Amino acid sequence: MKRKTRRAALVAALTGAVLSLVAVMLPARLAADSRRLIPDVTLIDQDGQTVNFYDLVKGRTVAIDLIYTTCQYACPLESARLARMQQILGDRMGKDIFFISISIDPEHDTPAALKEYAKKYDAGPGWIFLTGKQDDIDMLSKKLGLWTDPSLTQDGHTPMLLIGNEASAQWTQTSALDNPKYTAQMIAQWFGGWHNAKAVKTTADVVPMRKMDDGEKFFRTVCASCHTIGGGDKIGPDLSVALDSRERAWLTEYTYQPDVMRLKNDPIATALGQKYTQVRMPNLGLSLEEVKAVLGYVELQKSHPTAVPLAAKEPAAARPTATIGSTPTTSPLVEAAVAIQVALSRDTMVGVAAQAKALRDAATTLGESGAAVAAAANDIAQQTTIADARRAFGTMSEALVASIKGGAVALGPGNRVGYCPMVRKSWLQKDGPVANPYYGEKMLTCGELLE
Repeated sequence: MKRKTRRAALVAALTGAVLSLVAVMLPARLAADSRRLIPDVTLIDQDGQTVNFYDLVKGRTVAIDLIYTTCQYACPLESARLARMQQILGDRMGKDIFFISISIDPEHDTPAALKEYAKKYDAGPGWIFLTGKQDDIDMLSKKLGLWTDPSLTQDGHTPMLLIGNEASAQWTQTSALDNPKYTAQMIAQWFGGWHNAKAVKTTADVVPMRKMDDGEKFFRTVCASCHTIGGGDKIGPDLSVALDSRERAWLTEYTYQPDVMRLKNDPIATALGQKYTQVRMPNLGLSLEEVKAVLGYVELQKSHPTAVPLAAKEPAAARPTATIGSTPTTSPLVEAAVAIQVALSRDTMVGVAAQAKALRDAATTLGESGAAVAAAANDIAQQTTIADARRAFGTMSEALVASIKGGAVALGPGNRVGYCPMVRKSWLQKDGPVANPYYGEKMLTCGELLE
């Protein structure tokens, strides 16, 4: 009898344990847990609006980090990576995916200061900057697991990114300095796209990893968000140009401790700060040997551009091309679009109307698949001012790039797709330095070549 009683008690205990486990896994319970973990703290956004923090994450996929606008270390790198991820995520930003950057220096970071900081990174819909009372921010940071003892860090916090989805109560932390393309994929697919997940590749599809030296590794992880090697200025200067125009000893010292050189009023450091006002060169925390490795990689890439890939990109998928025999050719649509890009980047309308008509006629031969390109090209041909031509060119470029990605139009060898983060439009150009057709000489190197 006692044995049966003990057995019944054991079964009851196990049943209770299982039921408790099931209860923990229920979405409603998880949502309730999220509510307890994410406090209803009241903060202020960059527009001066009072917001409840829980309302900003409820039912959304979010990426949360800590920053402050006067930071000279990790924050500029964090924000530059979020800016790139914003481009990659496209129109999902502000719909189901949101970025939340919380200032840990609310005394200085007023809504106006945060709004100005947001402009530097071209923050668009869905990227929210918050300030408030110091005690509230400290409490929130601790609840989110992002708080670090300021005395133990170089700039008051550790560059971490909290990614999660409140509805499913899935949360994880990752470095805020990781490759932006990888992190954007994590946000979009792991947390914001699980219901539309694509088939996972098998080991048979795996491409062997190429061995990467320290110089390339550090360039990709801490430099590439702001600099190019031979691709023109980005947020910061083209490093191949810097290598030609600065002494190696100065470059080494400035890369190693730019904050110290600014405090010493170094004239070149001061001039760079005045020219590149978007982001001050942060202290990257690299050792002298690591800095030398980066500069060595820049020099190698500059001298032998085919020796090591310029940027961290996956192998490009095969793109359909028109061919004569076995020689790939460029579509007449692309040729005309590039000719217009050249003119607009030089701040001239010479030849724009004629090329636009040629582009329209070529697009018309594609039938329905070329209708959007033809209509936009016809719009360009009607314009009499460069401002209106650039507006119409943006519409045409987006339609043409979509046709290229869809396989209806061949990009052809030697041509690249560029992207301007200011107007959020693409363009086509010949391979080489960035030549922005939307701003011309005013901001010729603004943007990047994507493929």
